[in-house]
Amino acid sequence: MNPALLSMIAVVLAGGATALQAPTNAKLMGAMSSPVNAAFVSFAVGTAALGIVAMILQTKPDVEAARGLPWYAWVGGLYGAIFVVSAAWGVPRLGVAMTITLMVAGQLLVGLILDHFGAFGMPQQPISPGRAAGVVLVFVGVLMVRRF
Repeated sequence: MNPALLSMIAVVLAGGATALQAPTNAKLMGAMSSPVNAAFVSFAVGTAALGIVAMILQTKPDVEAARGLPWYAWVGGLYGAIFVVSAAWGVPRLGVAMTITLMVAGQLLVGLILDHFGAFGMPQQPISPGRAAGVVLVFVGVLMVRRF
């Protein structure tokens, strides 16, 4: 199978998992009395799962390479925590589709800007009319999900 196609399928499935994560964490939020508590439990379960997979795959980190990373390479988990807390809080108020649509819109907007500048050492991909139109269409989708 084409590696690019396989990557796209994997990312679409991960997006589906994100859509599943939002309502399950919202349900957990109700029992835990706060979106922060729900996110804490969610990350604890995720950490345990990743630990098991790392043991099975016998992966070992390159400690020397990790020491040389810039500060921003260490804060990805913080962004994930914000995402999970926001989703758990947003779903009961906005619904699953609206919450996920808004999150995707925000991801695309920031992604477009990061690509344009080649932020964090990533390949630079300038904003083009077509790429900008794609993001605008997602925001139109937000309005359609909200109004229809």
